[in-house]
Amino acid sequence: MKASRKTSKTRKAPTKARKTSTKSRRWSRRVTQTSDALTLEARVFTRSPAEIARSLKRSAERSRKRKTTPFRSAMSMLNFYENRAGKNLPASARHKLDRAKTELRKLFGRPDPPRPRGGR
Repeated sequence: MKASRKTSKTRKAPTKARKTSTKSRRWSRRVTQTSDALTLEARVFTRSPAEIARSLKRSAERSRKRKTTPFRSAMSMLNFYENRAGKNLPASARHKLDRAKTELRKLFGRPDPPRPRGGR
């Protein structure tokens, strides 16, 4: 008969919450405001989806510092903004940004990506 062996589960001591400076917590705001790739208009992401798309297109086409096509640069900034807002972004704002992506694709003559079929 095998001897049962008790395994001791060690608990990690609770870690202290790290204090982060306001500067390090707001790096994404700084990138959005002072990005070299695109010079964005003020409060661009508070506008309607069509205005957001037109503004990003205009900024991307004017920029000389971007490293890729205007479409990719504009879409990248839109995705960056949406991803950095994360779970704090209300559903209505997320929906507005998704509509802005569709508008941006239309402005650049790009097809919409295929819709995912049912779930698992």
